[in-house]
Amino acid sequence: MKAPLKPLFLLADSSLLFWRIGDKPFLDCLRALTGADLSVPPIQAAYLGASNGDVPAFFEIFTAAMELAGISRCRMIPSQPTTEDLAWLAESQVILLAGGDPLLGWETFQRNGVAPVLRERYLEGAVLMGISAGAMHLGQRAWSEADPGAAETFPVLGLAPFIVGAHEQPEWTGLKRAVRDAGPGVRGIGIPAGGGALLHPDQSLEPVRHPLVELRHEEGTLCETLLYPPREPYRGEVRLLSSTLLH
Repeated sequence: MKAPLKPLFLLADSSLLFWRIGDKPFLDCLRALTGADLSVPPIQAAYLGASNGDVPAFFEIFTAAMELAGISRCRMIPSQPTTEDLAWLAESQVILLAGGDPLLGWETFQRNGVAPVLRERYLEGAVLMGISAGAMHLGQRAWSEADPGAAETFPVLGLAPFIVGAHEQPEWTGLKRAVRDAGPGVRGIGIPAGGGALLHPDQSLEPVRHPLVELRHEEGTLCETLLYPPREPYRGEVRLLSSTLLH
């Protein structure tokens, strides 16, 4: 039997990895989600830096953030993974998709076989986190931020039922274009710099730290709404549904 689904962490940048709610780090919620305090062997985490070309300094940021959550067994999965790297990814309870160029990252995940592993790990109960381009990968479609003039979008993991845009405020040019091009009924979520969102297993969306921009394509026009964070931020209370909901 597969483990219950966990929330998707959609982050505009890495600042939320070190954000504190009162006297506790935001990522302290990973303890509840993964059972890190009780897990034997200890929880392991994987970092995918394909979108930024596997820059080592960004992996160091990830390991520092995981340390706040009490997770010390971390591994960088490079763009050309070994058999051991893929085995680590397939057993990781926390997986972070880094920022950079969404097209570079997605082409890499398709080429090296990581894309289907990410879908499998989510359905098996792993916590998936995406920063900027990584957050876009968790949504329905993405586009190349390295070429702002490029009009073409491409399908990505599709774990979130909307298109994700990050740190494009206030105009949200790329996100608006993607939602408009995708056609009626499509939803887009814009995550401002310093902000994030949690997509819970029941498909409820929780803004984190800053309001989100919601775009809906309705009858040929884009409707824009602000979604505000709750008064009581997420502290790791697990709202879980059977993974069969996504089959």
